[in-house]
Amino acid sequence: MKGLGIVLIIIGIVMMVFRSFNFTEKKKVIDLGPVQVDKQENHTVNWPLYAGIVVTAAGVVVLLTSNKNKA
Repeated sequence: MKGLGIVLIIIGIVMMVFRSFNFTEKKKVIDLGPVQVDKQENHTVNWPLYAGIVVTAAGVVVLLTSNKNKA
């Protein structure tokens, strides 16, 4: 559980620093033998700042809870 807590903290910090990411999807529009027409679509994934804070807090809780169970 300690590892899960550390991973959640790292992911939460990254989510707070990088608030979104972009990716490009390539789709086939027309495929007529040797003739192909492709379309590229840009997508953006956004998340609010509080989502990173919640994930970081959950990681801290998991980390502290795992230490209490071992003692």
